[in-house]
Amino acid sequence: MAKKIELIGLETIPEVKKGDDIGELIVKACRRENVSIENGDIIIVTHKIVSKAEGRIVNLNNITPSKRALEIAKYTGKDPRLVELILKESDKIVKLSKEGHIIVKTIHGIVCANAGVDSSNIAGTEEIVALIPKDPDFSARKIRLRIKELTGKDVAVIITDTYGRPLREGMINMAIGISGISPFRDYRGKPDLYGYTFRVTVIAVADELASAAELLMGQGKEKIPIVIVKGCYYKRDEKASAKELNMPEEKWLFK
Repeated sequence: MAKKIELIGLETIPEVKKGDDIGELIVKACRRENVSIENGDIIIVTHKIVSKAEGRIVNLNNITPSKRALEIAKYTGKDPRLVELILKESDKIVKLSKEGHIIVKTIHGIVCANAGVDSSNIAGTEEIVALIPKDPDFSARKIRLRIKELTGKDVAVIITDTYGRPLREGMINMAIGISGISPFRDYRGKPDLYGYTFRVTVIAVADELASAAELLMGQGKEKIPIVIVKGCYYKRDEKASAKELNMPEEKWLFK
């Protein structure tokens, strides 16, 4: 039998509000859409609905810019209130440009533009923005445990966000929170097809799964915030963290 991996996008997740139970919403949507949840499935969740459920939605009108935010806003041309939020969500600034780029290392250890703060797919005006969940790994574990409580099935959960990549055009989904799955598939010490022993090859499986799910999730009006992956082999890991995917600064080749 040919090997295959199946991705199923859930289309009946309602508009998520603060306090909503994401795990329960997933289980109910699966029942409505006749999708079974099985042991070993991987549940891919866009961070935006997690941020909504956790109250990580901010109105820029309630933000007072600091002196530093005003200075950076003047240099980059960005809204100083947005800059203030970016600074609060950041550990350090990596790069600023007069073209409006603010590249930071977030409090989660992710290097990205604007600390992941954005206004897409948020009801209201452009002054309503979403922040990344405070602890995406914890959020993923909470969803995973809730699904197990409701179904008895042991799944893995990946929470995603969309980022650009250095020296590459276009954006892709990446894993920012995980539970029950190792973020890597390690080939080091193993032979290839012709007997060559891999020395450095480690595949970022969690990021690859996040990117595959984005093909269904989309960025616009698709309304598919959840994708269920079936048939994909992965290493189970109860202690794994998406932070393992963040390269330590001492290994950065470009600064």
